[in-house]
Amino acid sequence: MIHTRRARIGLIGMGHFIYWPQFDGLKEELMRKQDDFKKYFSDNSDIIDIGYADDVDSAFVCLKKAQEKDLDALFIIMSTYITSAVVFPFAKYLKIPQVLVGIQPLDRLDYSKTTTYMQLCNDDICSMPEFAGVYERLGAPMPFFIVEAASNTQRIQERVSELERAISALAAFKYAKFGYLGHTYDGMYDMNTDPTAFAATFGAHVKMLEMCELAEYVEGASENEIKAKIDEIKSLFDICEPSNDPLTDYVLDSDLEWAARNAVGLDKLVEINGLTALAYFYKGEKGNLYERIASNLIIGNSLLTSRGIPLAGEADLKTAAAMLIMNRVGGGGSFAELHPFDVVDDIVLVGHDGPHNINISNEKPIIRKLKKFHGKPGAGVSVEFKLKTGDISLLSCSVAGNGKLKLISSAGESMPGAIPQTGNTNTKCRFKMGVTEWLERWCDAGPTHHLALGIGDHSKEIKMFAKMAGIDLIEV
Repeated sequence: MIHTRRARIGLIGMGHFIYWPQFDGLKEELMRKQDDFKKYFSDNSDIIDIGYADDVDSAFVCLKKAQEKDLDALFIIMSTYITSAVVFPFAKYLKIPQVLVGIQPLDRLDYSKTTTYMQLCNDDICSMPEFAGVYERLGAPMPFFIVEAASNTQRIQERVSELERAISALAAFKYAKFGYLGHTYDGMYDMNTDPTAFAATFGAHVKMLEMCELAEYVEGASENEIKAKIDEIKSLFDICEPSNDPLTDYVLDSDLEWAARNAVGLDKLVEINGLTALAYFYKGEKGNLYERIASNLIIGNSLLTSRGIPLAGEADLKTAAAMLIMNRVGGGGSFAELHPFDVVDDIVLVGHDGPHNINISNEKPIIRKLKKFHGKPGAGVSVEFKLKTGDISLLSCSVAGNGKLKLISSAGESMPGAIPQTGNTNTKCRFKMGVTEWLERWCDAGPTHHLALGIGDHSKEIKMFAKMAGIDLIEV
């Protein structure tokens, strides 16, 4: 079964047991903050209430419940002043990202009428510095913070949504299997990835796959399965005639049938192996079966990528991870690299010959027949489109000199205008600095030559993810 794990987010309220016999109704009023906060989460995550803790004993009870629920993150609703002993068990024993939430009911106190009861109801951030100091002293990762007045629902929603998307990206790697089919493109040193280092960084298993398994599923595709896939392809793509590029050709029915057959086989490979993502490349020789299959996976891998199951060409395992992150933070995520730049329009073309996420296309994507794939063996149909105009994000996963994986990100803008009609995606990307300066800075960060390209500025979510995962991030 395909692995598309939803984030499991825990919610706990905290208070101070000393107050309850002193102030009637205070505990009940403070506990309502926990229920009120739930409305800020989307339907994309499972929100699990693990209770309310007001002393060490109740904190340990809630901790055990959190451990049983296999949470990916914990939001701690600080309802009033709380002694830090209450948060200690979570900081010490719960090895997941945590968020301290201080949502003050009032914009400000009416100082001439303030009572002690009223102050306690608005003491949400009183012990936040104390809590933060405990995480620091324990050597635990510093939590994230949300501090706001309850009236500013827009900022609260923005902060929660950003965190939820970052947590969703983190959760996607948990118990995940990344398929690795074939081998890296010969001579691309930046493509080589140590599967153990990958597993150590992302917590996902790398499953080695063989072309003979994929070939079995391709050859075993039924006529009904192929027809259904052809119908799906025709509904999602416009089929185009050759362009001015002499490498382009007419898409024949046989071309479409072969692409659909390979897409059916690819679906089965992913389903049977329970893959979250897949990196693949196979060179092949003299038009043998494996070569013909490997060169005709672009349609199938684009359909899977568009379903949230990223595929990366040239066996770029690291970019498959970057695409998964980009997808789960809401950017879609296509496989891309840098193409020629344009100093007149101050842009650089960013794209590739596949795989692509057609959900982020500016218009209905195109299928073109290519007589050959430049730099690769074989021929077949390829996908062509440009990204939706507006904010975009770029994310590369590379390896530092110390052997550890790192992330490199940048935000820019997708500009309107024509792109080359070469059967590749290409997007005109503009940045806050001149394009040649941006290129120098991007390369100076030490990236791999591939990247995940997505719509929207997801700088905040990517930064949150990097902190949650403990991965170094360079922002360009």
